[in-house]
Amino acid sequence: MCTTCGCGEGNLYIEGDEHNPHSAFRSAPFAPAARPKMKITGIKAPEFTPSQTEEGDLHYGHGEAGTHAPGMSQRRMLEVEIDVLDKNNRLAERNRARFAARKQLVLNLVSSPGSGKTTLLTETLMRLKDSVPCAVIEGDQQTVNDAARIRATGTPAIQVNTGKGCHLDAQMIADAAPRLPLDDNGILFIENVGNLVCPASFDLGEKHKVAVLSVTEGEDKPLKYPHMFAAASLMLLNKVDLLPYLNFDVEKCIACAREVNPEIEIILISATSGEGMDQWLNWLETQRCA
Repeated sequence: MCTTCGCGEGNLYIEGDEHNPHSAFRSAPFAPAARPKMKITGIKAPEFTPSQTEEGDLHYGHGEAGTHAPGMSQRRMLEVEIDVLDKNNRLAERNRARFAARKQLVLNLVSSPGSGKTTLLTETLMRLKDSVPCAVIEGDQQTVNDAARIRATGTPAIQVNTGKGCHLDAQMIADAAPRLPLDDNGILFIENVGNLVCPASFDLGEKHKVAVLSVTEGEDKPLKYPHMFAAASLMLLNKVDLLPYLNFDVEKCIACAREVNPEIEIILISATSGEGMDQWLNWLETQRCA
């Protein structure tokens, strides 16, 4: 996961902070949480070497930490991961309690860059705007482009720029959500940074993760990024209007997704043609009323 990739070293910017010069840019909140010291046991050795297949392929994810970073032992990686996720998870539970108190449905939209999730989200908001109160938190490393696209639909939105950060975290949501005018029983869409790795590990306080996968990406994407699809409740197989022009096996993709998550729901959808939009809106209404 990204606790060793330097994503806590960048600057966080949330729209509106420019009015407060002391908080406009601040380090992402990855300080270790105060708690009793935990003891990690079972680490075989500080040295780490990747496993190899007969063909010579290298696998760096077989160690106790499940990943690798130059100059950092498996033990230290686990210590950092525990510190970061421990604090984040407690913040996420506070977020979840606040959202539940107002009966707000909160969804964490995750995907790789270019999956079409912003276009899909804008079409969703256009269809919901006369019936369901909605708001959006947009996550990107830089620019406010996506938040501007959302606001063009008439929906309140706030941009969170993560700087070097490759995902949103629970503190960012705690900072951004109160700035949005969202009624009780509404839907808060959180569009995460385009990344199928790190957002899988960070609970934001959402009710569901919704993974958006485009048919232009390849059928085996769920197997390549299993943690994300295992964490998702729903997969939106997007841009299906392009299927006549692609060599994409829908059934194989569905099988790959269910191999890592047998319970995942799947909707074939296109914001361009409208296919699957009614099914998606029905799913949203079911979750909102649950």
